[in-house]
Amino acid sequence: MSVKPLKRFGQNYLRDENISGKIVNELKPQKSDYIIEIGPGLGSLTKLLAEQTNNLFAVEIDKRVVDKLRVQFPGVNIIQQDFLKLDLKELLHSDKSKIRVIGNIPYNLTSPIFFKLLENSKIVSDAVMMIQYEVAKRLTAKTNTKDYGIFGVIFQFFAEVKFCFKVSPNVFYPKPKVYSAVVHLRFKNLEITELQKDFFIKVVKACFGNRRKTLKNSLSNSIFRHINFSNSGINLSARAEELSLEDFWSLAEFTRKSHL
Repeated sequence: MSVKPLKRFGQNYLRDENISGKIVNELKPQKSDYIIEIGPGLGSLTKLLAEQTNNLFAVEIDKRVVDKLRVQFPGVNIIQQDFLKLDLKELLHSDKSKIRVIGNIPYNLTSPIFFKLLENSKIVSDAVMMIQYEVAKRLTAKTNTKDYGIFGVIFQFFAEVKFCFKVSPNVFYPKPKVYSAVVHLRFKNLEITELQKDFFIKVVKACFGNRRKTLKNSLSNSIFRHINFSNSGINLSARAEELSLEDFWSLAEFTRKSHL
């Protein structure tokens, strides 16, 4: 392999064409789609995507591979930048367009990348991502399971989350020490304000702040300690993992209105 993967970029190059095909098939790119690929690396997904869409933006932080990608894929917009610093709105040609995202992302950046997508959910329609298997389990976990927590609640509320398939370490170079999985997020068109969104996220984090304790204890140790939750309609002797998405929404709205 001509380019050595760098640990500081969390690089594990995908080298199995079958897996690459399955990931792209999950996205089902259309010619007119605006697609951002995060971290194209050596271009295993880029090659397939370039054949299926006319508006592909590949965002790569590693300047060692950027020139090679530009030569190999002249029809692709190769952007040398940190995805987390990219203004996604600048890539759209009209207010009616939406972005689709795909990538085999650095696992240490999974959370910030997902939250950036959430921040931009008005212009991001969906995302197909390769992430660590254990994180994929948390993302798709159900109520009353050990994996059900902040990450899963937030993204299941704002998106339809699909666990697509598990991926062996053997398809990467170098081999990671963990299994991977592909997930597909489709952001919901929720008619809520940015303030409501912000309160929902903060309340979920507060509820799971002391995971083994009751909601009453967790909330009393949070930024919302000054609020009396006794009339919230939620059983405060329950633990956070017992609450449904609807329960979290009710609690978030009660909290927001109590701040008014």
